[in-house]
Amino acid sequence: MRATVCLPTYNERANVEPMVRALAGVLRTDDRILVIDDNSPDGTGELADELARELPFVHVLHRERKQGLGPAYLAGFAHALADGAELILEMDCDFSHDPADVPRLIAAVEEGADLALGSRYVRDGGVGQWGLLRRAISRGASYYTGFFLHMGVSDPTGGFKCFRRRVLETIDRDQITSKGYAFQIETTYRAKRAGFEIVEVPIVFEDRTRGRSKMSRAIVFEAVWRVPLLRFRL
Repeated sequence: MRATVCLPTYNERANVEPMVRALAGVLRTDDRILVIDDNSPDGTGELADELARELPFVHVLHRERKQGLGPAYLAGFAHALADGAELILEMDCDFSHDPADVPRLIAAVEEGADLALGSRYVRDGGVGQWGLLRRAISRGASYYTGFFLHMGVSDPTGGFKCFRRRVLETIDRDQITSKGYAFQIETTYRAKRAGFEIVEVPIVFEDRTRGRSKMSRAIVFEAVWRVPLLRFRL
């Protein structure tokens, strides 16, 4: 089952080459990497093009402007599906998700799951050097999401995932309008409502060491109001 790893980037020049080379060390022969760049002013897209010329399993999708995480992933999903991928993965390019965990997510789907979630909040999962406030906010977001959506997953806000092809072909991607991290909640919720089997794979989430976080108040507020909206619209 050929896999494509989707890497959305915006100003990730310091991380994109190390990430691509790290993934090259864990992916199988026919697997691919798709860098989805939102016209990064720091030259991330140009560096990704150089990597694609060197490494035949690397593809680059250039977008005209920064439009948010959700639209970037949706564009990547469409590209990967058209390219024939059977498994489509999401992960951050900043090493907060460990490339060494990719084979475990792939294995979980190949063993029968429809969607594998890299989870911080199951046994053997965890986070890096987070302070008490950040831990409380993250766990609070999970409890808030669980209260409204009842998905039965411990880490509904996580963005390290492996989808079986049929999941993305079944859910109505044209109806997904979340721009930020609410996108992660919405895609998992839509998969759950469609009856797909979801499993959580323990991971340890680390803070980025290079580049700047894309988290903002607008992203947080979007998740706050979209979660109950999903409950009453789907």
